[in-house]
Amino acid sequence: MNIDVIAVGKVKEKFIEDGIREYVKRLKPYCNINIIEVNDERAPEGLSEKEKEAIMLKEGSKIIDKMRKGSFIISLCIEGRQMDSVEFARYIEDVMTAGNSNITFVIGGSLGLHDDIKSMSDLKLSFSKMTFPHQLMRLILVEQIYRAFKIMKGETYHK
Repeated sequence: MNIDVIAVGKVKEKFIEDGIREYVKRLKPYCNINIIEVNDERAPEGLSEKEKEAIMLKEGSKIIDKMRKGSFIISLCIEGRQMDSVEFARYIEDVMTAGNSNITFVIGGSLGLHDDIKSMSDLKLSFSKMTFPHQLMRLILVEQIYRAFKIMKGETYHK
């Protein structure tokens, strides 16, 4: 199984970077995971809706350029479907069982994801109705992917 996490922007906090690195290392026995960063666009305060749309479109274009053809696409967005960890594990297992060897998770920038990305997604996933910094969301996502593989394999993991 190949998993790509395409994320807009760079992780700036060392503690978040360290956490991501740790979970990527833990995932090695279960899958090939690749974290792909695309540059974010400058988004100062006070942008018009049209300017926000243009920024999300540019970031969306960069995301699409990094997607593997035929990959199962899961976009993280606040309006997406919410699942608990066991449901998420079963969902990922079903995707794999259906013959998908590539899953791409997409994390947008500070303005979110363009509707073009959302519409091409096989699943829109929400981790909460709360808003999380996109850097921290990357860490939360890789931890949940790791947890999902532990659940799928029937292995213990702290609660």
